[in-house]
Amino acid sequence: MKPNRSVLSVPGHIEKMHIKAASCKADVIMLDLEDSVPESEKINARKTVLNSINTINWGNKKLTIRINGADTGHSYRDLLILENTSSNVESIVIPKVNSSADIHFVSRMVDGIELNKKNSAPVALEAIIESASGLLNIYEIAKASPRMHALIFGIADYSTSIGAKLVSISGHGENEGEIYPGHRWHYQLSKIVLAAKSNGLLAVDAAYGNFRDNMGLEKSAVMATALGIDGKWAIHPDQIDTINRIFSPSYDEIEIAKKIIRASLEAEKEGRGAVSVEGRMVDIATLTLARQTWSVAIRLGLADENSL
Repeated sequence: MKPNRSVLSVPGHIEKMHIKAASCKADVIMLDLEDSVPESEKINARKTVLNSINTINWGNKKLTIRINGADTGHSYRDLLILENTSSNVESIVIPKVNSSADIHFVSRMVDGIELNKKNSAPVALEAIIESASGLLNIYEIAKASPRMHALIFGIADYSTSIGAKLVSISGHGENEGEIYPGHRWHYQLSKIVLAAKSNGLLAVDAAYGNFRDNMGLEKSAVMATALGIDGKWAIHPDQIDTINRIFSPSYDEIEIAKKIIRASLEAEKEGRGAVSVEGRMVDIATLTLARQTWSVAIRLGLADENSL
């Protein structure tokens, strides 16, 4: 399973940005056909994205396409890109998902394209929750298709949907603390995490709008990890290092996980049921969490699987 810590959004109609993105440190590159593309560039964006997918060396990066919303005349045309792509595209990101019907539409379209192509690798689906209706229907959305892979919070459109105050230029997470004590979007992110994890999906946070404010980005990402979020969108390459660091296990977390797992292996060898680390009892849930942390560290190359 490829890492999904950082997702860099790249405008679909600007080829030079695709080339630059291919060499950045983001885990996922999302070629965007929606908000970052002007109406007059929609057709050109499809052509540019198709060419970039087939000609650029993307290495080990996960490659996704954000299509236009299912309620537009663009979405089905966007999906037809898949007919002519290589097997590089791993998922389709669906914006403004209000109900499971949006997922059914895209899933059926992709079914047909894959049947026609034969032997093509299955394409996953990721839904952006950007409205009150989407959040209300989130559990049905999460299980709407076997292709479902992730739920994503769309902070700006969600704010518009509920009539929240505009507190920053970008509308993406800045200055939240000035108008609300605590985490302004705690409920929404927690509900996304609950719906995602109960269906075996990833939960991904929205981008932080001010790419020059690294301290604000770090604070936003740390709060997201505390809620169980798996990764975060980026709108600028300068945000990637911070996101990758925060959504990776720290050295201390890895060492704690190693201690717990070693103690468990020792207890098992000695026939003991109870596991103790530095005078503190460790239950099954904590052991499971330690194993999850260790597994992620191995996958990211932050730990040696033979060091236990």
